[in-house]
Amino acid sequence: MGTIKRGFANNILTTGKFDATDLSGTIPSSNVANTTLSSITSVPASVGDLVQSVASDPSPAAAGDVWYNSTSGTFKSQVLVEGTFSSGGNLVTATNNGGGAGTQTAALYAGGNSGLPGDAGQSAATQKYDGSAWTTSGNLINGRRNTAGCGTQTAGLVAAGLVGAGSGSPSGVTEEFNGSTWAAGGTMANARVQLGMAGIQTASLGFGGYTNLAEEYDGSSWTAGGNMANSIAGSAGAGTQTAGLSVGGSDASPTPSGFTVITESYNGSTWTSLASLNTIRTSLMAWGTQTSAVASGGSDGATLTATELWNGTSWTTNSTGLATARFGLAAGSAGTQTTGIGMGGYTPGTGQRSSTEEWTGPTLTTKTVTTS
Repeated sequence: MGTIKRGFANNILTTGKFDATDLSGTIPSSNVANTTLSSITSVPASVGDLVQSVASDPSPAAAGDVWYNSTSGTFKSQVLVEGTFSSGGNLVTATNNGGGAGTQTAALYAGGNSGLPGDAGQSAATQKYDGSAWTTSGNLINGRRNTAGCGTQTAGLVAAGLVGAGSGSPSGVTEEFNGSTWAAGGTMANARVQLGMAGIQTASLGFGGYTNLAEEYDGSSWTAGGNMANSIAGSAGAGTQTAGLSVGGSDASPTPSGFTVITESYNGSTWTSLASLNTIRTSLMAWGTQTSAVASGGSDGATLTATELWNGTSWTTNSTGLATARFGLAAGSAGTQTTGIGMGGYTPGTGQRSSTEEWTGPTLTTKTVTTS
């Protein structure tokens, strides 16, 4: 190519500065990364980066952006701050392996294991959260543990689990909540425990529970869905009936043989195996959508606090996790990737947990650049 003449648009010195005092001559070849180019559309890394000077912080700004705020006389950068858990109000009754639903400020927890012996340990209690405190509201018709839930605080659903006297028996019993009382719903075709659930009261998905079978609920009856790629128990569910997600669990058929990192997605008819969790675990909690979810807690033989984020393709480990290690948190836990809630659970040596932890997801934050 020919020489490139200096000008306001391309007068770049080898020091990385712009020089508007001398517009004669040509640009040194050392400033050009590829001398076969007929024009320069970006500044080579060897020249240095141009930091924009602005009177006020740009909005929106992307992660990694750096600028000089001429009003405050400071350099600033947009950074991604990782998600964190903070303490919420305690459950009225400490419980593990119950069914969860709702949102961070309107959550629902029903059933579970209260720690009492025999069938008395299969709780029928229903607890509601308003973002700060839990209250009790209407018992389940059938006390149960190792169950799962989905839906909202005023239109919730709990299905299957161990029901009945003594240690209980696997069940397909389904109950619907209207915000104050429970009513019987259609019974699942396959009795199961430690299942995963996703969706809403009138369009829900139940899967796994020592099997690879999935069922779909339309608000009155269950019908067979597509089979999972893996027989699973203790997995966590997220998403909807036609865009569901199953996370972790035990590869169990008919008895647990090992904890897993398995992730599967459901499109309303078939399941697809996806990228694995970074931390192997079962009896964990998850919430969010098929393309934007959070998984936390559980057990890999030891009790976990580890938390991971899902972007639809892969899992990323969050550097901070639950404050209290636990497994058996509410199955069908409530929330989105930006606002979620972990409730109940079990910690060996302590027993059933009453503590609630509220999740605030990763956020973009403007930080002032300092020398320290």
